[in-house]
Amino acid sequence: MSFLLEVIISLFLLLGALFALVGSLGLTRLQDFFMRLHGPTKATTLGVGGMIIGSIIYFSAGDNALSMHELLIALFLFITAPVSAHIVGKAALHRQIACEERTRNIPWQQNGDD
Repeated sequence: MSFLLEVIISLFLLLGALFALVGSLGLTRLQDFFMRLHGPTKATTLGVGGMIIGSIIYFSAGDNALSMHELLIALFLFITAPVSAHIVGKAALHRQIACEERTRNIPWQQNGDD
């Protein structure tokens, strides 16, 4: 495997790890449930996506063929993560989970009774 290919794979892995770290920090540090929902659904999905791209390049270069396992994992991840986040958010709205005052009165969610 060439040095340039190893650098590209390493960059994707590091970028994926950085996004996963940011998503994890967002999950622990943000104030309320609805803000914390964005950490694992956005940044962590990009993090795992970056790691999967690095894995696709590594195994495709080694086998001289496109690795389908990683493509299926990426497809499954990018389909299920937004759907599950939407379901969790809808359940939280249904259960009327408390949120911070500054996130409660978002202008585009008001009824227009002004």
